[in-house]
Amino acid sequence: MNKNKKYRNYLPLIITISLVAGIVLGTFYAGYFRSNRLSIFSHTNNKINDLLFTIEDRYADTVNIDDLVEKSLPRILSELDPHSTYTSAKKVEEEMMELKGSFSGIGIIFSIIQDTARVVRVVEGGPSEDVGLMAGDRIVKVDGKSFIGDFLNEEYATKTLRGPKDSSVKLGILRVGEKGIKTYEITRGAVPVKTIDAYAMLNKNTGYIHISSFGENTYAELLVALTDLNNSGCRNLILDLRDNGGGYMNTAIQVANEFLPEKQLIVYTEGRKSERMEYFSDGRGNYKKIPLVVIVNENSASASEILAAAIQDNDRGTIVGLRTFGKGLVQEPIQFADGSLLKLTIARYYSPSGRCLQKPFVRGETENYQNDIYSRYVNGEFSTQDSIHLSGKKYHTKLGRVVYGGGGVTPDIFIAADTSDITSYFMEAFTSKRLIEFAYNFTDTHRKALSDLSDWKEIDKYLNKQKIVDKFVTYAESKGQKRRNLLIKKSYQRLYKTLVSTIINNVLGNKDAVLFQCQSDKNILKALSIIEEGQTFPKPITNTSTDKPKKKNKGK
Repeated sequence: MNKNKKYRNYLPLIITISLVAGIVLGTFYAGYFRSNRLSIFSHTNNKINDLLFTIEDRYADTVNIDDLVEKSLPRILSELDPHSTYTSAKKVEEEMMELKGSFSGIGIIFSIIQDTARVVRVVEGGPSEDVGLMAGDRIVKVDGKSFIGDFLNEEYATKTLRGPKDSSVKLGILRVGEKGIKTYEITRGAVPVKTIDAYAMLNKNTGYIHISSFGENTYAELLVALTDLNNSGCRNLILDLRDNGGGYMNTAIQVANEFLPEKQLIVYTEGRKSERMEYFSDGRGNYKKIPLVVIVNENSASASEILAAAIQDNDRGTIVGLRTFGKGLVQEPIQFADGSLLKLTIARYYSPSGRCLQKPFVRGETENYQNDIYSRYVNGEFSTQDSIHLSGKKYHTKLGRVVYGGGGVTPDIFIAADTSDITSYFMEAFTSKRLIEFAYNFTDTHRKALSDLSDWKEIDKYLNKQKIVDKFVTYAESKGQKRRNLLIKKSYQRLYKTLVSTIINNVLGNKDAVLFQCQSDKNILKALSIIEEGQTFPKPITNTSTDKPKKKNKGK
């Protein structure tokens, strides 16, 4: 009895000691395992900090440590993959403006010609239109400072003319036919950026839409375009994704959803630390049965490939053109306190058939990766389908058609790139920007006549009568480019199309320029042929056990 009483007297002390011991042991082991798990980060972080401190403390010359860090971060990320990137705070807004759907500026399209920023076109409804700026104006001063000279380039001019919303800028303008410098004070405002830069009816029942990127407003723009085309009698659709470098994955999923029946897998993503995420169509799209052709090329990447692969793997339409870029990595944006941005690859995305479209790369070796498109050209891939080199791993669409992984989307119908008329004369005219300069000068001196023309067809007829190529050749010769008659003859049509499309763009905008180019585009013509022949929907493969059809038994 006394023994039990004595035990009860010490019980609170025993409990207290046990609790303290538990806390101490728990803290020790938690710290032990935590330090083990984070030791690599702590050790590396200390090493980097020590290195930077040592450089700042003991290096022979003065060093800007912040600048050193900014330059080092991209090098570190390049050891991971080609698409994990770092963007400084200064460039984040510039990179994101197209995807966001607008930027803050004065609302003009300009070109630098002979050291002067010249207004090519005033954006309709923008700040510059409100104050009376006109196409053809020369910007010679900005906020009282000279804006003419060798220092002037497109990057500098863009940075100067853009700025925070509601901020003001004073422009000194020279206008043809008027004396002296006119001063305009412009309040910067939102300038819309369209990701669907052209759509129209190509004939009485076939519509055409070109998507330049996948931004926040792309799906809304698509619905407007589809509604307008539908009201114009659209019964077939050509979707052009050429030179579309991608954008938001979710936007591509929204667009795909518009064309796919219910419960069709669009894409799935998976990574070492990212669970598999699957994205299916919900069946609410209004264009699930419209005959569809999708055009792609070597610059169609990322979100463009998601859309093209979803259409191909679900046998929903026909893919036409050249093999796409081959980007199958998913980046997560992570913003730092100073506004800079890290885009870190966290997963790969896979098409419905299970193929990853990412082309091969070696960590830390970006040069070959960046030169891949040129290598394809040299190897003949743009001229013959047999030159396409893939991983060899085969996958199958819903209908059993064979598709390949490991390097972009290979089109169902290959269309060779038309490079036969690209000569050294054309390349010199193009790279020297003489074509652009001449087109601007011609537009400027014929502005009254051109402004009276209502569409690209009328401008085409007008320029054809003007013998525009002959006039350009004379202009180029005056600028030091040697006249080479045989090469000019070979490149005549390409020179004509380039000049005409540039002038149409100067006068009417990109939409009309694209529609002019469509008239002789081999990809467009093939797409129209496929639609006319009723071949947009792929046919089922009856024999899926082999890629080769079975031999027919000979009759007796």
